[in-house]
Amino acid sequence: MKLVSDFFRSESAATSIEYALIAAGIAVAIVAAVNGLGTTLNGKYANVKAAFD
Repeated sequence: MKLVSDFFRSESAATSIEYALIAAGIAVAIVAAVNGLGTTLNGKYANVKAAFD
C-alpha cells in the first residue's frame, strides 16, 4: 500500500495521470469522429443501394 501512496504523491505520477487524461480525451474524440463518419457513409451507401434497386 505504501508503494501506491508514494506513487500518487510523486511528480511522475501527476505527469502520467495527465498523459492518461490527454490520451483518454483524444480517444473519445476519435471515437466520436469515426462514429459520425460511419453514420454519414451508411447514408451514402443506402442511397447508392437504393439507386441500383
